[in-house]
Amino acid sequence: MTTADTTTAATESTTVEAALAGRASGLAEREEARLAAATPGSGALHERALRTMTGGVPSSYQSRDPWPIYLTHGKGARVWDVDGNEYSDFHNGFGSMVQGHAHPAIIRAVTERVGLGTHFAMPTEDSVVVSEELARRFGLPQWRYVNSGSEATMDAIRIARGVTGRDTIVKIFGSYHGHHDYVMVSIGAPYSDIGPADNMNSLGYGAGIPQAVIDLTVPVPFNDAPAMEARIERLIAEGRKPACVIMEAAMMNLGVILPEPGYLEAVREITRRHGIVLIFDEVKTGLCVAAGGATERFGVTPDMVTLAKALGGGLPSGAIGATDEIMEVVASDKVKQVGTYNGNPLSMAAARASLAEVLTPEAYVHLDRLNDRLIAGCDEILGRYGIAGYTVGISSKGCVHFTDAPIRDYTSFMEHQNAELPELAWLYNANRGVLMAPGREEEWTLSVQHTDADVDRYLESLDAMAKDLTN
Repeated sequence: MTTADTTTAATESTTVEAALAGRASGLAEREEARLAAATPGSGALHERALRTMTGGVPSSYQSRDPWPIYLTHGKGARVWDVDGNEYSDFHNGFGSMVQGHAHPAIIRAVTERVGLGTHFAMPTEDSVVVSEELARRFGLPQWRYVNSGSEATMDAIRIARGVTGRDTIVKIFGSYHGHHDYVMVSIGAPYSDIGPADNMNSLGYGAGIPQAVIDLTVPVPFNDAPAMEARIERLIAEGRKPACVIMEAAMMNLGVILPEPGYLEAVREITRRHGIVLIFDEVKTGLCVAAGGATERFGVTPDMVTLAKALGGGLPSGAIGATDEIMEVVASDKVKQVGTYNGNPLSMAAARASLAEVLTPEAYVHLDRLNDRLIAGCDEILGRYGIAGYTVGISSKGCVHFTDAPIRDYTSFMEHQNAELPELAWLYNANRGVLMAPGREEEWTLSVQHTDADVDRYLESLDAMAKDLTN
């Protein structure tokens, strides 16, 4: 292809994208009006909630203009809102409900436990059984419990600091690891603020985070082991050797970005050689992409793993797994790992039932099959209508990237993201009985109770949007 041909192709691509963006704006107005007309009960409840609940929601991540959809109940792979609308649930509590809603095994376990007492701040047999199963699945022998993903990553970092006696930590730019200060750094930053791959900027995510804390957290790009090692070596030369690298084995908050071949193995080698604790944050992937999470799926074992979301089968729970050597600082009480509700009997009963009866080998076969159908179906629709994009997924997780450019890290995501189409897709889905997590990515999560009919509903919604965009 000549330079002139390349320039012409680029111009044509830009023209097509501009036309799609213009069409998307008009469709979004139509779909927004349709959704508002279908959810007046949510609108009224939001107006009431604003009087006593900040923003009308329990968490800022549940906000949506002009109002969020307020739900009443869920069963299987479906949920219902206060207006009686039914949805196939591909939101699944930000991926927490891989078991699906009101699973009979979890209902039975929780019901039995309620009658026996719901909280003692003392250990129960269920907590022992769960730790035994997690050790088997993840290949890490020692476990402790917490109540959320934020607590899991917070305690894991503290333990790593206690083991090493060092303060600095390294994280992946753009990855979300919970809402405590040390990891609310370099997330959601504008493209112009990212910085070069070998010297990315430490940026606070919102107000209220001390600059001294921000400076202790050093970001590096995903899928770039040489850049990570170069930054670590520079930190060592500065007398700031990191205590740990905390990362997701696959990034799960920019849609889905998978590790490139050899990347995780290289990170494992780098951290081991430098005596740095490697933490895999599996809050989103643990129990969701394989029985042993991303650790099993990609065949790389870190020093520590953090779990939450799917662990409790819909109840607040989290866990930290690690080697014997690392957890010795907790066993000896050198590092204080505490919490009144850690190992709560109700959460442990749900987790035990989930691990033993729900998240079985057959469940992962089912999730893989449905996800393969979604990936193939979405790619076929995009290709048929000539819309730039591709689909990526792993077991219960997947997304559509509305760009032909390869997305391999936060920088490429921000450079090529097309915010209008994911936002439009969310509206199309909601108006056609498909509930997605609100946000800038077209991301889905499956449960073991999803069926081919749910997949069909999702694909029909994407097909309707693609047809309207291109006709």
